[in-house]
Amino acid sequence: MQTIERVTFTNWKTVTAVGVTLLFWSSAFAGIRAALQGGYTAGHVVLLRFLSASIVFLMYAAVKGIRLPERRDAAKIAFLGFIGISVYHTALTFGETAVQAGTASLIIAVAPAFTAVVAAFALGERLTYIGWSGIVVGFVGAGLITFGSGESQGFTHGALLILISAASASVFFVYQKPLYQKYQPLELTAYFTWFGTLPMLLFVPGLWQQMRQASLPATLSAVYIGIFPAAIAYVAWGYALSKARASTVTSALYLNPILAIVIAWIWLGEFPKPIAIVGGLAAIAGVVIVSVWGKARAPSAPASVEKPSTRELT
Repeated sequence: MQTIERVTFTNWKTVTAVGVTLLFWSSAFAGIRAALQGGYTAGHVVLLRFLSASIVFLMYAAVKGIRLPERRDAAKIAFLGFIGISVYHTALTFGETAVQAGTASLIIAVAPAFTAVVAAFALGERLTYIGWSGIVVGFVGAGLITFGSGESQGFTHGALLILISAASASVFFVYQKPLYQKYQPLELTAYFTWFGTLPMLLFVPGLWQQMRQASLPATLSAVYIGIFPAAIAYVAWGYALSKARASTVTSALYLNPILAIVIAWIWLGEFPKPIAIVGGLAAIAGVVIVSVWGKARAPSAPASVEKPSTRELT
């Protein structure tokens, strides 16, 4: 069984893994928009992205080898691949057809609030009244972003799709955690990617024609977000998640929209609307409240070790 460490500045491997993840994930929002603006449909962007990521893991497996998952875990890994890869990234990519990159990252910023709720029930990570109030603040912020992300005020289908992405990410983050007691992060990430890519094959018709018609920068953007934010970043995130509490590590995502906004501004010249910024600040504030003051302490267990989950998906 792996030891769960605290995320501290002295735990440099975990901090580095989180930092690499945040940098690549933050750039993915702009990368998706760049591919969409360069001639690709949303379905073809997400497919090309995860075909690229799948090929990276297939090359690694061919050289180094990846052990097969246990039969009793296969269904759970496949389900998490569907939720965390297929649902999350398809909803996010289609959502970004109507929502700017920076605004999308602000909506995703509410994912740690969802994660804290799921972890409270799935992993027994208790929240205080302050923690629950922080979750409410985060959800209010997400509502403001969703309401003000379109060309005119009101809820847009794109924003709602991205909100679905945030919810699916929370389930993915929490329920994969017990698997790290038996599998390495790279192994799980490979199988999550392969299983998650299978439903995306529905978008295969017309892909080759679109690759020929799309601009080279758009194609490079789709491949980039497949290799770096999808493959490398997920391995780094899996390592960090295997070494620390699910809700604690995920709380680092409050930096994600800040980086994403800067990257989208430099790369695409996009900047979120004022109401989205206000909502984003509220969402981040809610996440900070949860991560700093929201966790109830459990004096009966050592602070550096997380109790393994006894509940699994059925």
